[in-house]
Amino acid sequence: MSIFNDIAFNVQLKKETFCKYHLEVDEQSIILTFPQLLQLRENVNKFTTPNKLAKIIDNENFVLLFVADKKHLLFLEIPKLIDLKEELDLCFHSF
Repeated sequence: MSIFNDIAFNVQLKKETFCKYHLEVDEQSIILTFPQLLQLRENVNKFTTPNKLAKIIDNENFVLLFVADKKHLLFLEIPKLIDLKEELDLCFHSF
């Protein structure tokens, strides 16, 4: 029995095959290829540097991020942005 059964995660990234990934952010469901996943990781890493996070918090407190070749637009507040970064780090940690 897992202790995480009752917890609802805002951001989930699941590997379906080596080249196909499924990203769920709140109620949005996005299918990503591996190159799209790499691009997403690069963009999220740019937004989550300490200086960039401080600028985001001082200004608008959210980020608009295009995903999957600009087919989807994500509205990410700071906690969700950090959750997405952690999910991506976990995904690439297994490689």
